[in-house]
Amino acid sequence: MKLSYRILSRLSVALIVVLSIWAALFYFALMDEVNDEVDDALEDYSETIIIRHLAGEKLPSHDSGSNNEYFLEEVNKEYADNHPRIWYADEMVYIEEKEETEPARVLTTIFADDDDRYYKLTVATPSIEKHDLILAIWYWIMFLYGVLLLTILVINIWVFHRSMKPLYVLLEWLDQYTIGKENKPYVNPTDITEFRKLNDALNRSVSHNERIYEQQKEFIGNASHEMQTPIAICRNRLEMLMEDETLTEHQLAEMAKIYDTLEHITKLNKSLLLISKIENGQYPESSLVDINALLHKYVSDYQEVFHYKNIKTDIVEAGALSVRMNETLASMLVTNLLKNAFVHNVEGGDIRIRVDNRGFVISNTAEGGALDGEQIFNRFYQGSKKAHSTGLGLAIAATICRLYAYELKYDYQGHFHSFRFTCR
Repeated sequence: MKLSYRILSRLSVALIVVLSIWAALFYFALMDEVNDEVDDALEDYSETIIIRHLAGEKLPSHDSGSNNEYFLEEVNKEYADNHPRIWYADEMVYIEEKEETEPARVLTTIFADDDDRYYKLTVATPSIEKHDLILAIWYWIMFLYGVLLLTILVINIWVFHRSMKPLYVLLEWLDQYTIGKENKPYVNPTDITEFRKLNDALNRSVSHNERIYEQQKEFIGNASHEMQTPIAICRNRLEMLMEDETLTEHQLAEMAKIYDTLEHITKLNKSLLLISKIENGQYPESSLVDINALLHKYVSDYQEVFHYKNIKTDIVEAGALSVRMNETLASMLVTNLLKNAFVHNVEGGDIRIRVDNRGFVISNTAEGGALDGEQIFNRFYQGSKKAHSTGLGLAIAATICRLYAYELKYDYQGHFHSFRFTCR
């Protein structure tokens, strides 16, 4: 998930919680204020009626032209003692003029006159307008807080993208950067202290990596030259010694073993150096390689070797496959997989090749059961030890695939080892 999306999601959750709490508090505070205003109006109206009643003045009619109504009745002392002097309630009240029942805010109070006679006064005002007001306030609160939430989020995202622009420039440059190649200069001016420090750290790191890369290339080149030369000299001297007619059969056998060991060391050295070169990106050139033609070429070249073990080959072309990669590495990939299919095959076995526009599969008759799919591409891993095998062929193939972000998988099915190359 992108950083901006993660911040937006977390900020949205936080703001929704905070604004919801504030909206609820504001709503309840506003409703309390509305009820206070209604209750104050009822108190004023009830006080007017009580004062007139106690003064013996004429009471206003029940229909006084206002929305308020009152009901006055005498009660006994016991009733008065068992009820509070004043209380409020929301009730349904029958309106005679309208001949219907409507919700109303009701104030009930008990008072006594000078003759200790107790009266209960009930004052009511319709609350239909209040409910309409509450709904209007609720809708407006939802709307305004929704607009406020969106506004805050939009402003935060805008500020975030403006502030993080140097980071996006850095990431874009890193996506295009390839060590060992000619890259465009990194230019990212900013007045933000943290980003300036990050730019300086990146420049130092890139310079250091370039130096290490050049030193590694030089070391690999020197190692390839310096190690191969003395090994070749040793092999030549052994060949000369083995031509000496005075040597016994036992001495010749021991020298042959030494010669085979030197040959094995030579192969190991070349293979390890090759893997290092691939991992260091020392094969930068790439072109569109016709895998179908490459498979036909090497299968034809290896036919004589395959006949040595009576191995039959079969190529099924379900489509044309072309991949963009270094042509030398493409040849190494195909030849290593074909050699692996031959070395680990059985007498009179099969090598089956299927290619389509997504990849190719090379399968060979299995000597035993399935191999360890997690270890098989590791260096020096061999399911069954073979003479003259370095255990690096599949490791080289896997390294080539990783270089180009292609996929190489192992599968065992129907007594066949299968290696599937997928490029898309």
